[in-house]
Amino acid sequence: MRALGVLLLGTALFAQSLENAALVRGVILECDAKPSGELSIRTADNQVLRYQFDRKTYAEREERMIEASRVAPGEQVEIVSDRISGSMVRYARTIHVIQPKAPPRPLTQGRFRPYNPQYNPKLDTVRTGNLTYSGVVFRLSSNRVMIHTREAGDLAILLRNDTRYLENGIVVEAADLKPNMRVFVRAGKDVYNEIEAYQVIWGTILSPR
Repeated sequence: MRALGVLLLGTALFAQSLENAALVRGVILECDAKPSGELSIRTADNQVLRYQFDRKTYAEREERMIEASRVAPGEQVEIVSDRISGSMVRYARTIHVIQPKAPPRPLTQGRFRPYNPQYNPKLDTVRTGNLTYSGVVFRLSSNRVMIHTREAGDLAILLRNDTRYLENGIVVEAADLKPNMRVFVRAGKDVYNEIEAYQVIWGTILSPR
C-alpha cells in the first residue's frame, strides 16, 4: 500500500509539473477559430492541457508564420508558454507545428550551408534545434550571449548569422536584444559541441481581458 501511495503521489506531481512546464509537446485536440481564444493538446502520456492565445502568439507551420487559430486537430505541436496571474490556463507565447520527418537524404557539399551571410530573418527559414534554455541576459557581444539560468547556471551561447530574434511574437533585429532581458532560447550544438542559438524569444505577456 505504501508503494502504491508513493507511485500515485509521483504520478500526480509529474502531471502538475507538466501543466506548469514552459515547453510542452502534444497533439492538438481542438482550437478556437478566432484571433483570441483557447486550444487544447494531448501529451504523449495522455495528459490534456489547455492554453490561451491571442494576436501576439507567434505560430508557425513549415517554418512560415500563421495565425494561432489555424492550427488543426491532429497536428503535433511544441508550445512555449507563460503563467497568467490568477488563471489555471497558461498563455501560449509560441506554437510550432512539428512536421513528420522525411527520410534523410545524403548531404552534398553544395547543400551544406551552416551560415548564410545574406540571411534575412523576415524572409528565410530558421532551424528549431533540440535544446531549450530560459534565463536573464547578463553579458552580450556581437557573436555571443551570456545568460543566467536557474537549471544550468551561467551559459555562453553563440549567436549565428541566421539566429532569429522574436519580441512579443514579432521578428526583430539582433540589436533589440539587451542585457537584463529575460529570454527563452531554442538552440543546438555545432560541430565543436558549442551551444548555438537558433531562436531568441522575449517580451511582456499581458493577461487576456
